Amino acid sequence: MNDDVKAQRDDEVFDVVDEQDRVIGQATRAEVHRGKLWHRAVHAWVFNTQGQIFLQKRSMAKDMAPGCWDSSCSGHLDSGEGYDIAVVRELGEEIGVELSEAPQRLFAEKARAETGWEFVWVYRLEHEGPFELHPAEIEIGEWRTIAEVNAAIIDDPNAYAPAFRHLWSQYHRKK
Repeated sequence: MNDDVKAQRDDEVFDVVDEQDRVIGQATRAEVHRGKLWHRAVHAWVFNTQGQIFLQKRSMAKDMAPGCWDSSCSGHLDSGEGYDIAVVRELGEEIGVELSEAPQRLFAEKARAETGWEFVWVYRLEHEGPFELHPAEIEIGEWRTIAEVNAAIIDDPNAYAPAFRHLWSQYHRKK
């Protein structure tokens, strides 16, 4: 990633929230991550009609979990942005899926170390692709069965982003 893109990312402004996910201020991406401040994010899980999930391998330029497998799409909420608006924006930016409204909400997770201090809403949608992967965000993407994801996380947990591993385990506990 060139220095201009990194500086632009570090300057992004996020809402900082309290333990009830209420906005209490704003800070830059760099300040939020460095200070482990509570903030907001979305994850979208895209499934095809065969029940496979599309996973992305994060770019090595990412500041968190570079080169790790992750949700189909994930990202922070911009300051003042709602979860549903953010997931629609992120799906378009990261994988080229244009939606007019948010997909199905699966569950919310409170901010904790495992989520990178993010309050997270996880969404689900069906889509067959093809996808237009944002090269600064995503190295590659692959369809995987649920069984393949479960086995791979057990075999090599560090190949998966910590937030994804946590959300995936929470989802399977709630089912």
